[in-house]
Amino acid sequence: MQIAVLSGKGGTGKTFVSTNLAAVIENSTYLDCDVEEPDGRLLLHPVSIQTEKVTKPMPQVNADKCIGCRACVDICRFGALAFLGGKPMVFPEVCHSCGGCTLVCPTKAMEAHPHEIGTIETGTSGNMEVVTGILSIGEASAVPLISAVLKKAKGNTIIDCPPGSACSVMESIKGSDYCVMVAEPTIFGLHNLNMVYTLVKLFHKPYGIVINKCEDDYNLIDDFCKKEHIEVLLRIPFDKQTAQDTARGKLAVRQNAAMKQSFMSLADKLRERTKK
Repeated sequence: MQIAVLSGKGGTGKTFVSTNLAAVIENSTYLDCDVEEPDGRLLLHPVSIQTEKVTKPMPQVNADKCIGCRACVDICRFGALAFLGGKPMVFPEVCHSCGGCTLVCPTKAMEAHPHEIGTIETGTSGNMEVVTGILSIGEASAVPLISAVLKKAKGNTIIDCPPGSACSVMESIKGSDYCVMVAEPTIFGLHNLNMVYTLVKLFHKPYGIVINKCEDDYNLIDDFCKKEHIEVLLRIPFDKQTAQDTARGKLAVRQNAAMKQSFMSLADKLRERTKK
């Protein structure tokens, strides 16, 4: 099964849920697709790490071959090419590496060269494999790197998605079997939950919710779930000791027997929901 864990904003506990869930599933794979701030490794402490670079094709102009026909500039829909001084100029920061300019160039003057966009670290933590995508500083799009990280999925895979509902999140959930939305019981949490809820419905994914940092029997997320008929998979109470352990880089299920039991119950529910 492939489980995508997502939230409408950072700080709701998405990585907390992803890492602890992966830890209670035998021989799981944890993919950190939150490539701009990949911090699952701070809790999982992977060892035997292997690193590989990830590149994407980036067009470059061969001035000796260019005849100044503008075909490359005209086809670019991302504004990554401008026509200056009779020759095209590439702006790598906004290039989506679609390859259109290289295809239409009649003289093959647009040449694709590898451009490094980040790295992937692969290691182990207990009985799980930990794969971490790390986007290079200044890169505009995380999608190609996330796509490379997702290729590492195998067996029971937990995908720690980026926060929000942008293209990077869509890339992270598109191949998943089930989406776990993590929300906190605040007005901001509800607002951002609504965004990811809309997204998972657009992708026709089965879904459920984990409510994190619950402090009493009532919270506004429960009302939302009842109204929308969304299953609440797990309620995680706010606990000062758990917060302190997490701040010190300790995994809750390895510190707290009750927390381990809660996440094992969550894993059982997800196995049931993803049966084919």
